[in-house]
Amino acid sequence: MVDFPKVELHRHLEGSLRMSTVLDIARQESLFPGWSESQLAAAVRVNGHEPHNWANFLGKFDTLRELYGSPEVIDRVTREAIEDAARDGVRHLELRFTPATLARRRGFPLDQIFAWVVAAAGEAGRAHAISVRLIASINRHEPIEEAERVATAACDWIGRGVVGLDLAGNEVEFPAEPFRSMFLQAREAGLGLTVHAGEWTGAASVEHAILAMQADRIAHGVRILEDDRLVAMAVERRICFEVCLTSNVLSGVVPRLEDHPLPRMIEAGLQVTLNTDDPSVCAVQLSDEYARAVARLGLSTVSLAGLVLAATQASFLPDREKMRLETELQPELLALA
Repeated sequence: MVDFPKVELHRHLEGSLRMSTVLDIARQESLFPGWSESQLAAAVRVNGHEPHNWANFLGKFDTLRELYGSPEVIDRVTREAIEDAARDGVRHLELRFTPATLARRRGFPLDQIFAWVVAAAGEAGRAHAISVRLIASINRHEPIEEAERVATAACDWIGRGVVGLDLAGNEVEFPAEPFRSMFLQAREAGLGLTVHAGEWTGAASVEHAILAMQADRIAHGVRILEDDRLVAMAVERRICFEVCLTSNVLSGVVPRLEDHPLPRMIEAGLQVTLNTDDPSVCAVQLSDEYARAVARLGLSTVSLAGLVLAATQASFLPDREKMRLETELQPELLALA
């Protein structure tokens, strides 16, 4: 599936580090003294012997956030994440990054974080012939004042590579409502909005994201199928769902890949896309997800082509760039499908 041209809308920078890079940074900066390579790998990647639940999944980022101690590290992980996506056949990537996380260890100014990530993403995109745009992500379980600063900075970077604002983090214990006003202001400023909802909580969180937060896209959102009325509304409004198969298993959303509701979401007429979420935490690439969708969920390559075009249409690119990307991808998709 590497040769299948793809568009990815949901990949977190902080969950996209190569394991070799994690080991390099830990060694160079003398982090985690006394840890073996296997211990460090277990701290940043979900394995089959651990509990598959939201707390364990999010806990991996407690270790990962200790790695961001210099502009060189931030530059490196950004470039490598984009290079890895390009090598996997991704033609357009909307990479979300969490500025407050990247800034925290050394107290870097937020605007400096934006500048480093934007510069690295632009250069890596050109070097590897991949279209890249950035989405600034906010964690709902972190201070609201911090979130407001990130949202303001994201608006300042509109037109310079930043196209969206994301709400992520602990959906179980922290509602989205406190963030509503800043998201509506970001929308007015011109940012696309994507909200993590319906992953670890029910369909009501998806409804809130659509109606109150005015989200253009829903990150995960698989629990929407619990409410037929809401499904009909999402179909009518052409809300895009950023589905992440392996992540949903490893974080306890579904018990097995074979139980994933992706086929039912497609049958219901929802606009669905396939994504990795966190390639390093989940030990997965987008080609793996496409292959599993065919082999274990029964999707056809024609369906996969439809998911790619749906992602193109739901991207935060300007309409003219969407049309150009779709025109470029269609002949290849038709040939492969």
